[in-house]
Amino acid sequence: MEVGKNSEKKVESEEDINQDRSSDNEDSGDSKDIRLTLMEEVLLLGLKDKEGYTSFWNDCISSGLRGGILIELAMRGRIYLEPPTMRKKRLLDRKVLLKSDSPTGDVLLDETLKHIKATEPTETVQTWIELLTGETWNPFKLQYQLRNVRERIAKNLVEKGILTTEKQNFLLFDMTTHPVTNTTEKQRLVKKLQDSVLERWVNDPQRMDKRTLALLVLAHSSDVLENVFSSLTDDKYDVAMNRAKDLVELDPEVEGTKHSATEMIWAVLAAFNKS
Repeated sequence: MEVGKNSEKKVESEEDINQDRSSDNEDSGDSKDIRLTLMEEVLLLGLKDKEGYTSFWNDCISSGLRGGILIELAMRGRIYLEPPTMRKKRLLDRKVLLKSDSPTGDVLLDETLKHIKATEPTETVQTWIELLTGETWNPFKLQYQLRNVRERIAKNLVEKGILTTEKQNFLLFDMTTHPVTNTTEKQRLVKKLQDSVLERWVNDPQRMDKRTLALLVLAHSSDVLENVFSSLTDDKYDVAMNRAKDLVELDPEVEGTKHSATEMIWAVLAAFNKS
């Protein structure tokens, strides 16, 4: 019996390692030097390069970053959606379950993982996005709110040499800003998304690179997709926006059931469509 248990644990740990490796290796054509999480990529796309802050009018990026955390955890093999049943077929009805509580090395991911592990009964994707954002009427669940998320992600990008930290003086207050210093890395990211809906367009989300698909969904939900396509010519801009729009307007319930689909991506999109 002991031998059996040990072998099971070994298999599980090997699966976790393979999950992390696959998440690292999915974009084989990208830079090998800098690895960014989905949250870091979304924030980088939303930041004004010289000013170092996101648009004051963007109230979508907070929930978008929380959705990115859930997708990142799922792609690293830490969480998953409970299997569908007769009563719970829809993505939004199914609970988020813990697969592995082994640390990821990212503070925000590990903090979220700790919350998911400690929560009983389990919650849905939409509820988790609301809890992590602090949009809950239940005072006993305010403890699940992730605080200073943008600043913490920005500090990660500073440590990775992509942003720097400055103080800017506005009329009534001082604000910490994070201008982009590594424009090459941001342009690489922008080019990857542009190519995914132009030169490399496959017209089938199941054939797309999973992280690129997730980033397109999150960029749209965070209202930063305009930033990605703004440098294109008018004709290419229209094509890119229309294809991205067609992608996020697909039925998540249908796409999530297809072979090799990453359910968490479609569950997060379904949650944003409903909110």
